[in-house]
Amino acid sequence: MEFATWSPRMLSVLRIVAALLFIEHGTQKFFAFPSAGSALDPLHVVQGLLELGGGILLLIGFYTRIVAFILSGDMAVAYFMAHAPKSFFPLVNGGQLAILFCFVFFYIFVAGGGPWSVDQQRASSRS
Repeated sequence: MEFATWSPRMLSVLRIVAALLFIEHGTQKFFAFPSAGSALDPLHVVQGLLELGGGILLLIGFYTRIVAFILSGDMAVAYFMAHAPKSFFPLVNGGQLAILFCFVFFYIFVAGGGPWSVDQQRASSRS
């Protein structure tokens, strides 16, 4: 079995799984699902919209690079605003997930959405 042939498909899988996990944060804020969310101040409303809306766009692979770039920056800001002031170490300040999302989204920005994306289907239909 040649693993390199699976690389583009695994990029799509990474995008889909990361998006599903990210969407959960938005549904938690707006719908208290899968667990109760916190009070929504304006900053959390914007964050919830990015998580829910951006997560859905990323899930289907529509405007993947633009969305992934925005979400990567969003996670960097979230880390430095909410986590870094608590401690230098991500394990202590609870920022590991924000860092991981930041770099996964940045990778998707660079690599694209993969073959199982709306973007790819639209590009294939044009040519």
